[in-house]
Amino acid sequence: MAGVLATTVGYCGGAPEQATYKQVCNGHTGHAEAILLEFDPAQISYRELLAHFWNMHNPTTLNRQGPDIGSQYRSAIFYFDDEQKEFALASKEQLKASGKFSAEIVTQITPAVEFFPAEEYHQDYHKKNGGSCAF
Repeated sequence: MAGVLATTVGYCGGAPEQATYKQVCNGHTGHAEAILLEFDPAQISYRELLAHFWNMHNPTTLNRQGPDIGSQYRSAIFYFDDEQKEFALASKEQLKASGKFSAEIVTQITPAVEFFPAEEYHQDYHKKNGGSCAF
């Protein structure tokens, strides 16, 4: 999308050790599969990115996204500073107030801890495997 300069698929939110897909997929490391976004705030704001985030998945399913089940598939926003934290919390509250979802929004909003890039075969997975993104 315009303004997103780069994406890196990886793992965040778990124990501070190197994370690999094999380690994370068993659900015992505490990591979530995540995407690190590099964006140009002159082209797209953090608030706009948050709006896309809320629209591209179901934030009411605990430890699940689509067919994938486990804590490594939890809905989470990892923020890098207080401003991002406040925007994320406010956007979650706005979504709750909107009534769009009847179930509880379970998305975690937590500080970004060390991010571990996933293996190369996971980068641009949809392009490499003929899939398409929902946005």
